[in-house]
Amino acid sequence: MADRGCALEAVPLPAEVRESLAELELELSEGDITQKGYEKKRAKLLARYIPLIQGVDPSLQAENRIPGPSQTTAAAPKQQKPRPTNSRDERFRSDVHTEAVQAALAKYKERKMPMPSKRRSVLVHSSVETYTPPDLHSAPPDVTTGLVELPHCERPQLASVRGVPRGYSGSVLETAGGVPVNSRVSSKIQQLLNTLKRPKRPPLKEFFVDDFEELLEVQQPDPNQPKPEGSQTAVLKGEPLAVGTAWPPSLLAALQRWGTTQPKAPCLTALDTAGKAIYTLTYGKLWSRSLKLAYTLLNKLTSKNEPLLKPGDRVALVFPNSDPVMFMVGFYGCLLAELVPVPIEVPLTRKDAGSQQVGFLLGSCGVALALTTDACQKGLPKAQTGEVAAFKGWPPLAWLVIDGKHLTKPPKDWHPPARDAGAGTAYIEYKTSKEGSTVGVTVSHASLLAQCRALTQACGYSEAETLTNVLDFKRDAGLWHGVLTSVMNRMHVVSIPYALMKVNPLSWIQKVCSYKARAALVKSRDMHWSLLAQRGQRDVSLSSLRMLIVADGANPWSISSCDAFLNVFQSRGLRPEVICPCASSPEALTVAIRRPPDLGGPPPRKAVLSMSGLSFGVIRVDTEEKLSVLTVQDVGQVLPGADVCVVKVEGTPYLCKTDEVGEICVNSSATGTAYYGLLGITKSVFETVPVTAGGAPVSDRPFTRTGLLGFIGPDNLVFVVGKLDGLMVVGVRRHNADDIVATALAVEPMKFVYRGRIAVFSVTVLHDDRIVLVAEQRPDASEEDSFQWMSRVLQAIDSIHQVGVYCLALVPANTLPKAPLGGIHISETKQRFLEGMLHPCNVLMCPHTCVTNLPKPRQKQPEVGPASMIVGNLVAGKRIAQASGRELAHLEDSDQARKFLFLPDVLQWRAHTTPDHPLFLLLNAKGTVTSTATCVQLHKRAERVAAALMEKARLSVGDHVALVYPPGVDLIAAFYGCLYCGCVPVTVRPPHPQNLATTLPTVKMIVEVSKSACVLTTQAIMRLLKSKDAAAAVDVRTWPTILDTDDIPKKKVASIFRPPSPDLLAYLDFSVSTTGILAGVKMSHAATSALCRSIKLQCELYPSRQIAICLDPYCGLGFALWCLCSVYSGHQSVLVPPLELESNVSLWLSAVSQYKARVTFCSYSVMEMCTKGLGAQTGVLRTKGVNLSCVRTCMVVAEERPRIALTQSFSKLFKDLGLPARAVSTTFGCRVNVAICLQGTAGPDPTTVYVDMRALRHDRVRLVERGSPHSLPLTESGKILPGVKVIIAHTETKGPLGDSHLGEIWVSSPHNATGYYTVYGEEALHADHFSARLSFGDTQTIWARTGYLGFLRRTELTDASGERHDALYVVGSLDETLELRGMRYHPIDIETSVVRAHRSIAECAVFTWTNLLVVVVELDGLEQDALDLVALVTNVVLEEHHLVVGVVVIVDPGVIPINSRGEKQRMHLRDGFLADQLDPIYVAYNM
Repeated sequence: MADRGCALEAVPLPAEVRESLAELELELSEGDITQKGYEKKRAKLLARYIPLIQGVDPSLQAENRIPGPSQTTAAAPKQQKPRPTNSRDERFRSDVHTEAVQAALAKYKERKMPMPSKRRSVLVHSSVETYTPPDLHSAPPDVTTGLVELPHCERPQLASVRGVPRGYSGSVLETAGGVPVNSRVSSKIQQLLNTLKRPKRPPLKEFFVDDFEELLEVQQPDPNQPKPEGSQTAVLKGEPLAVGTAWPPSLLAALQRWGTTQPKAPCLTALDTAGKAIYTLTYGKLWSRSLKLAYTLLNKLTSKNEPLLKPGDRVALVFPNSDPVMFMVGFYGCLLAELVPVPIEVPLTRKDAGSQQVGFLLGSCGVALALTTDACQKGLPKAQTGEVAAFKGWPPLAWLVIDGKHLTKPPKDWHPPARDAGAGTAYIEYKTSKEGSTVGVTVSHASLLAQCRALTQACGYSEAETLTNVLDFKRDAGLWHGVLTSVMNRMHVVSIPYALMKVNPLSWIQKVCSYKARAALVKSRDMHWSLLAQRGQRDVSLSSLRMLIVADGANPWSISSCDAFLNVFQSRGLRPEVICPCASSPEALTVAIRRPPDLGGPPPRKAVLSMSGLSFGVIRVDTEEKLSVLTVQDVGQVLPGADVCVVKVEGTPYLCKTDEVGEICVNSSATGTAYYGLLGITKSVFETVPVTAGGAPVSDRPFTRTGLLGFIGPDNLVFVVGKLDGLMVVGVRRHNADDIVATALAVEPMKFVYRGRIAVFSVTVLHDDRIVLVAEQRPDASEEDSFQWMSRVLQAIDSIHQVGVYCLALVPANTLPKAPLGGIHISETKQRFLEGMLHPCNVLMCPHTCVTNLPKPRQKQPEVGPASMIVGNLVAGKRIAQASGRELAHLEDSDQARKFLFLPDVLQWRAHTTPDHPLFLLLNAKGTVTSTATCVQLHKRAERVAAALMEKARLSVGDHVALVYPPGVDLIAAFYGCLYCGCVPVTVRPPHPQNLATTLPTVKMIVEVSKSACVLTTQAIMRLLKSKDAAAAVDVRTWPTILDTDDIPKKKVASIFRPPSPDLLAYLDFSVSTTGILAGVKMSHAATSALCRSIKLQCELYPSRQIAICLDPYCGLGFALWCLCSVYSGHQSVLVPPLELESNVSLWLSAVSQYKARVTFCSYSVMEMCTKGLGAQTGVLRTKGVNLSCVRTCMVVAEERPRIALTQSFSKLFKDLGLPARAVSTTFGCRVNVAICLQGTAGPDPTTVYVDMRALRHDRVRLVERGSPHSLPLTESGKILPGVKVIIAHTETKGPLGDSHLGEIWVSSPHNATGYYTVYGEEALHADHFSARLSFGDTQTIWARTGYLGFLRRTELTDASGERHDALYVVGSLDETLELRGMRYHPIDIETSVVRAHRSIAECAVFTWTNLLVVVVELDGLEQDALDLVALVTNVVLEEHHLVVGVVVIVDPGVIPINSRGEKQRMHLRDGFLADQLDPIYVAYNM
């Protein structure tokens, strides 16, 4: 319940009550308590503090609280200031709408939403208030407390590296791991949780649906939704075209007649931006110049001695909006030459919005020639040659300038060929569809003539009338009235350019007045602009007008413009009946137009319709509910000679009922005829056959769909309520983009949105339309304002349209792509949004409220017992999933094995038998050998260390010693020195001198937790440990004895310690897991030698071999390979410290090549450095002689699922240097056993399988084909080592699982660690990690639990022993998994999707906090592009994982912490986020 906390805000609650409340909340969210129980307990807790309303059920108190006046909508509305005359927005505000919105907002409880936080550098206005956390009255109940007690994770936390430095006061909020939480972040998350209402737990079904298929919820129609009840509509017939009139036989005949009989009559007057008439084209001039052009086109243009153009060819007309005269000459010249003009916009830059699509249209129309003017041609972008540049996506064009001097006068006897063929195409008008593609609508000569006749009759045009035209004369009504119909009637058109309107919005009214125009052609916007600018104008009169045609009368906001305009100008001679809205579409041309009473028009009508009814496609007149209504005006009557009907929008075109909204269809001789070259959609749009409910066609002639949604009202008037292009179907309801724009504009219209520029469109996410609203904000708007405006727009839209907005983005003023006449190019805006190229400065996403069709959360089913599982597997013929490496010969058989039981003995034996055999070579960044060690050298150095430990540090047998060394031979010598005197070594990574604050506490913690009695190190590090800087990070006085081994005296020890039993502790191996847990494991002498033996057998290591190691030597397999294996097997190890690669990336590969290493080991971070750093340098390396053909196996040492993409790109990249295709493989080990799998030199190649990612979420393995949807490739993690047995056990019942079933990997082997070494000796807690037994089946064997999920699969391959090979696939660590919506997610899968979402995402990490999914992305790009990522990240996670992202955090590259194995440390990141230490560029809290 969003408002649970509200009633409490006034009363300060004591901390313990707040804590109990938080626990209650948690119980409810986890389902441990019913809603009723929750209410009861909560009431009890609060009874003492709210004595006033005890009798009321607390849940009601919260819900029914009457909101006081919210802070934003103050109780008394401020008087609206008179508007400054210069502020204009492109659309006008309707007062009715504003009132509705104000009322809607007042109705809303003021929900506090967490404001997104931005880094200061990203803010344009750095106002300090932005950073104060939203005021919450009381500290938020911390939802994380109590997580520890929950059976949340099976493994208790070990000594955590995420400990709080001592001395923190208790007042700091802390999360479960004891992390101090900065209140800013946590209070925001708390707010977010408060705004997300808790979903009620769905009841259990009696039967379980198999949940392999995560079915998206299909929204069920609401049984109470309104349904149409009227009778079926009929076809509405317009009045017949007048017969007695002497129409000219064709438009060109009319032009010839006026050009020859009335040559002096004015045809068109063009104005400049100052409003002066610069040129008046007479009918004589138009005729002669068009003839001249037609003659030039047909006779003077040739290519290869062939005429360039044939009749019927398409020609592009490229004329600016300021030059109607040349356009008219070009248009009629083409018609006279029987060419088809295709008017398009002037391309201003090489990549205008939508220009590529226009190029596609020109290409598909086969346009090879473009006509333009001299001035326009000079302004076009040019290539180096001086030619007009080739625009992206355009076909190659020849450009012809048609100014007089470039044309040739035809001979006296030449006549144009034009015959005005009826069905032939006259011209093509371009149209941009909803998706952004551009199509050409072809209009035939017959349609052209019919349109002119119908308009003449409907508008009562007469000879020599004057018409002022503000519209674009190249298309739509501007072309039909101002270029075509006007010539038919010898009218005089005064064309007002857009540029003049921008400077002087009153210009069209002034021209009507000065030219005494009888008709004017405008859009709502022009009326709105002139309203804002009319104050000082007293002397204008509109009394000459008999028709003011409003071309976009079908828009939802046109009615308020018309009303407001009439209000102001009625006193200046404007008669009410003069205003004539009309509706048109590119396909059907003019559909309907209102006529003045003297032309037989009925009185105008208005309809006040219920918005909710409209969303279900039903017309309901609404009188009571003033809030969510749409007021529309009629667009008049059907054109003469046309039939109109209304049909269902989807499916078969059945006629609608009288109270149903449908698509208007027209059948007349005056519509367009086709989409050029597109037969399929032409058929569905231009040749629709409407049918009655019984299925009978209503007419034998096809109808054209107009793309307008509406109905036929009283007096046979046509009403339009929206366009198909702006239709957004959310769930089962339909919403119109324009209506939503109108609502958004009504929220503080003048204060915030820059010039009313708002785009609304829908994007498909998860199979449903999601509404996106993008607005340009005014440059002076502050961060607070923006956010407040955004949250109010959301509330207004929610209240009025009952629909959620998925994403609301604000962009800086003037950055949305513009359409030719200044509007917003919607499809281009949508394209940029989807490609992450919109660059918003503010984003608010609300996926929680919008996305209602997510699959139901999975409910845990009562588990099948382990016994039934085994029986089930037997019945299904599935074997139990277990596998083992090669058998180890019994140790006692071999004399050598007994000799090699203790590593110190082995070293002494080697020093004695092969004293000068080199064991180690250490390389520096330049590739030179800095130190070496032969068997005897190592032995002697170890003796010195042992002597120092016994004499200087006075240690006794069994004491623990921390070895803090950089990677090198010193570390190895110190290790054996400890073994020589019976001490237990613990290797520790030295602190980073540049980063002591974070690295030193870890060193200190390991030293303390391991109870080390002494620290061995180098002089340099010793100084560092005791330095001033160190003292700032840790308490330096509590270090144990620190000895430096740089120059200890050459001394022998009297006797080398020999362990009494092989089970004695040899060393401790400490490492920090990715979940931030520090765990030390105990390795006995027996396990140590068994580990070395296993690796020796698997990799065939002998004294004659050389292997190259580029790993950190501090824990796990890296430590074993670096310090133990060479001594055991006698091979030579070339040691390459990974740190050195930072200054020389090619060091490792050069070393492999130089020493001809057959076997080499590295980590993922090393592989990634090589792939990124050497990608372009393989050629350079080849010339330097780097050759990797010697490599048999290159193994990545890892404790995670194999990273296939990385290993594959590494293999591909270095194939050029001779790296064999099959060499690269991965290993797998973990805390309980550091080496479970290693590829080794023999055995089959690793196999890859594809599994269904959705099934994995349900803990199942479903194998699928490569490339199938939701498939995830998994590669085998190397071969199981000799002596190792693996079984897959059920995570909860601990029963054995069958082949290809997902479960926890359990391992049994002689080199398993013997247990955790923890601070307080809490072995009992994790005993079962090392000594687990199956609950069924073989219950005797003792296994260690790895904590990793995986499965075994028997393959068709055979292994060395001739058996069928069992492959082990690791899926991921159990501790890392996220439990969301009842399913188990592996972070890496979500992260892989996110990284693919945008090219600027360098890296990503996810974690959860209080049931919210937090996604952190590193931005590799400009900070101002950061917000592009928010929507893309949210989309991709919804689409591919069915999860709603709660918080998106955008940070700089390198912020996500990575450990030495190259694994992301998500818990450290989480702690950093909660403690507000990430310095994020932007944090978006998704609603």
